[in-house]
Order: sequence, then C-alpha cells, then structure tokens
Amino acid sequence: MSGRGAGYDVVVDVDEEGDLGHTDLQEDLEFHSSNFNTDTATNSRKLPGSSPGLPAPATAGSGSSKRYLWTLSFYAQFFDVDTTSVLSRCWAALYPRANFLDVLEGNPDLYGPIWIATTVVFILFLGGTISKYLAETGSEHFVYDFRLLSGAAGLIYGYTLVIPIALFLALKYFGSESANLLECWALYGYSNLIWIPVALISWSPITTLNWVFVGVGFGLSVAFLLRNLYPVLSATDKQTSKALLILVVCLHAGLAIAIKILFFAHGSPVAKTPKEPAPDAGEGATKLFMF
Repeated sequence: MSGRGAGYDVVVDVDEEGDLGHTDLQEDLEFHSSNFNTDTATNSRKLPGSSPGLPAPATAGSGSSKRYLWTLSFYAQFFDVDTTSVLSRCWAALYPRANFLDVLEGNPDLYGPIWIATTVVFILFLGGTISKYLAETGSEHFVYDFRLLSGAAGLIYGYTLVIPIALFLALKYFGSESANLLECWALYGYSNLIWIPVALISWSPITTLNWVFVGVGFGLSVAFLLRNLYPVLSATDKQTSKALLILVVCLHAGLAIAIKILFFAHGSPVAKTPKEPAPDAGEGATKLFMF
C-alpha cells in the first residue's frame, strides 16, 4: 500500500495479517523523493492528440508547421532541394530510364524548372542574336534587339507556367485524383532542358539543319512528357485521355515551331527590322535637276 503526500512518496510495510499495530515506523517507514511535480509538469507540456514519432499538430505554438500564402516559408517548401537532387533530375530528364515522377520521390521542386527556363530564355536570345547577325553580315552597323529577349521570356515562361495549370484543371475536371500541380510544373520545367543544347546549335544560317535540330528537340521533349503524363492522363476515361494526349503534343509542337520561326529564322517576326534611312530631300532635288 502506498500513500502520496505533497512532495513525498510514503511507503508503509504491512504484515501478512494486515496488522499495523506491530509496525515499527522507525524501521519500516521510508521516505523517498517524489516525482509528482515532475510528472505533472511533463504531462502539462503534452498536447492532446500527440504521440511518439509523430509531428506536433499544426496549431502547436511557435514550432508550428502551418504555412500561410503570404509567408516566405510557404514558398520555401517548393525550393527545398539540393544541387545533387537537381542534377540527378536533369540527367533523368535528358536520359530517362524510369518514370520521372518516381525520380521526384514525392518532392517536386520549382528550383530546377525556374533556372532551366531562365537559361533557355538567355540562350534563345543569344542564339537569335547570332542568327540575326549572320543574316545581316555586311551591314554598316549591327544593333542588338532586346525584343528577342522579351519574346523568349514571354514564350518560355508563359508556356511553362500556363500549360501545366490548364492541364491540371482539365484533369481535375475530368475526375483525375492523382493530378498534382507541382508535379505538372516540374515535368514541363525539366522538359525544357533539351532546348538548351538545341538553342546552342540552331543559330547556323542553314535553315534545313536548324529544322532538324528543332525537330530532334521536339521529339525528345514530347516523348519525355508523354511517358510521364500517360499514367496520370489514363486515370480519366479513354476518350478524354486520348484527347488530352493529342492536345499536349499539339501545344508542344506549337512551342517548337515558335522557337524555330521567332529565333532561328531570317527576318524573325520578333526581331526589329532596321529601317532604311529616308532619302534626303536636297539630294532628290539635285538628281531631278540633273535628269
């Protein structure tokens, strides 16, 4: 039998007959330091619903994992990846041997897609500028046209941002439960990697060769997209998945054609054509007089 006092545990030995009369308190009564207050303090720190090995609830004070849209921690989770992981994902995009969603391991990132898109933008500007320079060889003065840079940014960033959102909404509309917006962004972002070597070699003045390079880039990147999107698209009915696959191919073909025409074609619609100087009025009058 034990009794509990304020700050002490009292232990009393009782005879087998239950007789307390023969108990020698000097020998049988012992006092021990109590852990009553320690247990109380420990129990008071335990939150309802918490258990060993599980994270604390999202409402648990300052150590909370709850993130809000207007905080940096909300966006930091999309860049929680190291250089080794990004490089391995880039290699998996260029040389796919397994499903890219398995390579992501449930942690899709935006770090790689943003830097890949930015690199493609600047290389398209550089390649388009070289192509324009070769087309205007012999002109008196070559002028850099930064409309190529804004055109590349609008094309690559717009395609990488908008198309995955549209695809994600379409999948949700048709009842796909496995659709994930971050995974769609990651797929399209890493699929842009192939355009870096294509843009580096597609500035030559040989138009047929440029079309071949762009065609190879289109084939590799669209094969990467279809291979990894098919398991997600097949979650919808057969007709819907087929229509979405065709739409993905057509939109990607549009991107490839836009890259070829806007940046690696002489007289690009994006490039600013230099205006010929207007004839001097006095010079025209002199010629008329001489005639």
